[in-house]
Amino acid sequence: MLSIAFNFGYFTFVPELIIKIKVMKKIIYTLSIALGLGLSANAQIDKLTGPRIGLTLITPGPVADFLHEGFDFDENEDGGYGSTGSALTTQYGWQWESRFADGGGDVTGMVEWVALVGGMEQGKFLPSVSSIIGARTSGGFEIGVGPNLSFSGVGMLFAIGHNFKSGNLNLPVNLVFMPGRKKDGERDNPVSGSVESYEYNTGSRISIMIGFNMSK
Repeated sequence: MLSIAFNFGYFTFVPELIIKIKVMKKIIYTLSIALGLGLSANAQIDKLTGPRIGLTLITPGPVADFLHEGFDFDENEDGGYGSTGSALTTQYGWQWESRFADGGGDVTGMVEWVALVGGMEQGKFLPSVSSIIGARTSGGFEIGVGPNLSFSGVGMLFAIGHNFKSGNLNLPVNLVFMPGRKKDGERDNPVSGSVESYEYNTGSRISIMIGFNMSK
C-alpha cells in the first residue's frame, strides 16, 4: 500500500542528498526497531509477510523530472520543475502485516509496514517506507491510511484494495494515492536576467500494487 516520493535541487543535490541519507538511515533504523518490537510483542496476533510489486504513475514534478532526465535536469534551462511531464516507474519491495482488534466479527484491524524501491528499471534507486493502519472485511475489502517516508520527506497515502484468498495464501491487490505538495521555486529569467519565483507541485502518485503472503 504505497507509493513513492523523491525530490532534489539540481545545484545542491549532492550535499542535500548526503544529509537526507543520514537522516533517513537513522529514521529507518528507529522504525526497524519499532517494527521488530511490534511484531514480537504478541505471538497470538496473526502476522503476514511477503513481496510486493507494482507500477506508479507520477504526475509532473521533481520526481518525474528526475526519472526522465536524472542528474542532467536543470531547473533553469528546462523551465522549472514539472516541465518534463508525468512519469511511470516500477516498484519492488516487501510487506509486513499484523492483524489486531479481531473479535471474530466481519471487520479486522491491521497494521502494515511496506518497504519499496522504485526506478530500478531506469537505473535509479528511489527507496521509501510506509506504515499503514486500516481495516479489512471478512469479504476481503480493505482500506487504510498512513505516512510515507522517502528522500523528499513525509507524506500521507490513502489505499483501498481487495485481499483474495486461496487456502492460507493471501493475494492482496491495492490502489494507492499519495497527493503532491505545493512548493515555491526559483529560476533564472533568460529575458530579463533576473531570478523569478514560481510555484510547482511535487507530483501526486497513483500506484497499483500486488503481492502475496502467507500466515506465519
